[in-house]
Amino acid sequence: MKKIIVHSINFLFLFISLYAFAQNETHKGYRIEGDEIVFTFNKSDYKKITSDGFGNKQDFDDLKIDNVVVSGKFNNWSKNKWRMAKVNNNTYELRKKLSDFTDEFSWEFKFVINNYYWAEPSKDDINITRATKDGFYLNTYNLHFLTNYPDKNGNAHFKLKGYKNAKKVILSGTFNRWNEELFKMNKTEEGWELTLLLKPGEYEYKFIVDGNWMEDPDNPLKKRNEFNGFNSLININKLITFKLDNHLNAKKVILSGSFNNWDENNYSMLKTKSGWEYSIKLSGGKHHYKFIVDGNWIVDPKNSVKEYDYDGNINSVCIIK
Repeated sequence: MKKIIVHSINFLFLFISLYAFAQNETHKGYRIEGDEIVFTFNKSDYKKITSDGFGNKQDFDDLKIDNVVVSGKFNNWSKNKWRMAKVNNNTYELRKKLSDFTDEFSWEFKFVINNYYWAEPSKDDINITRATKDGFYLNTYNLHFLTNYPDKNGNAHFKLKGYKNAKKVILSGTFNRWNEELFKMNKTEEGWELTLLLKPGEYEYKFIVDGNWMEDPDNPLKKRNEFNGFNSLININKLITFKLDNHLNAKKVILSGSFNNWDENNYSMLKTKSGWEYSIKLSGGKHHYKFIVDGNWIVDPKNSVKEYDYDGNINSVCIIK
């Protein structure tokens, strides 16, 4: 029973903070710039610190800062690994690629001062989650950020036409671990819609209309689920430009790979001042490829990541996250 209560209250904090995110409120501890998350620590944002697992707090005012570290589940709550760069006497930053956070859609984190003291956020901060240990509450909070979230400028637009009399429509899918509350859709003149910012990859989803689950009636792409029904599918691609330097005397260069069934003709690369290039939208995951220079197959000389295929050939590897 205790575990159920803990998860319910943590969910409530997550729901409130996600709603605030959709309202463009400022989140503490980070901002997102393009494909990067920028962890930001400012001393003026914190009044208390702790130094033990029980959440016993002390004032922060007189502590001299020697270094600041970002700590979270993504680095096993290390107090040493992710050291931040000093911007000024009170501010520290650390940049990481959003693609580095691939396993979860929500991550908890905290800042560690001098590899020892935890900077404690306030219960009034937007993006907080009640800290727990072994299923029990601590007297503190963690900050958190989301890797998939509502964004009016996002890359995945979901729309459900009609159902104007519905009181609530929820978007649920693998991008939020089938959560039944977080992604509330917005009512429009035509029905309901919501735009998300998603990492490249294939996602399954459904709409929940006043508690009733349904497929996307306007999306023919579906996948059978464990309940002998179907989930709708969406594939988020990322534009990737393949480049091959030099070979300026070549008459023709082809890009061939697992993404086009190793076609030897269709992806003809464009000649540039420095070599050849070709842009293509790819789904998330691993892709093998090679260049065909006037009929000769070569790996990408500037890509050190290579793998053997099932036929014993060595191919260059492109990983989309």
